Amino acid sequence: MSNKWLIADPHFGHKNIIEYENRPYKSVEEMDDVLVTNWNNTVDKNDKVFLLGDFTLANSEKTQMYIERLKGYKILILGNHDRGHSVPWWLSAGFDEVSAYPIIVDEWFMLSHEPLYVNQNMPYANIFGHVHGNPAYVDCSSRSFCVSVERIGYTPICFEEVKKAIASKSKA
Repeated sequence: MSNKWLIADPHFGHKNIIEYENRPYKSVEEMDDVLVTNWNNTVDKNDKVFLLGDFTLANSEKTQMYIERLKGYKILILGNHDRGHSVPWWLSAGFDEVSAYPIIVDEWFMLSHEPLYVNQNMPYANIFGHVHGNPAYVDCSSRSFCVSVERIGYTPICFEEVKKAIASKSKA
């Protein structure tokens, strides 16, 4: 049985993100290498990875190189930095599936780049990225979980772990 993983906002090749988000890397090359290593040490080739946006701003050739280095069946939900290219462009770059819109997984979990409004009377929970380390957003609540790389140790997080964290907040 394969696992499902979640991650958002790697910003491969984006030098300025190191400063913007206080990432603990001395160079973009170090950041990219750590992100790839963490991903490949976590994800098996038959696993599914939901990447919730902001993959890279790189050109087609470099984007393909990043995708080829990463294990798993890769599903991209476009983030604000990804929308400069079409869904077919991202598919041709190497993603297995691409969505320009949020998707629902396992009946109750809305996967999106930006946080979505979910009130306490809705049965859904939103798993999102986009906000990086912004303290205005909590890591986890009974209706949400942020998978921006800064919050999950720059490593994909198991979907089952996210579901358990959300469930534990629901009982609190």
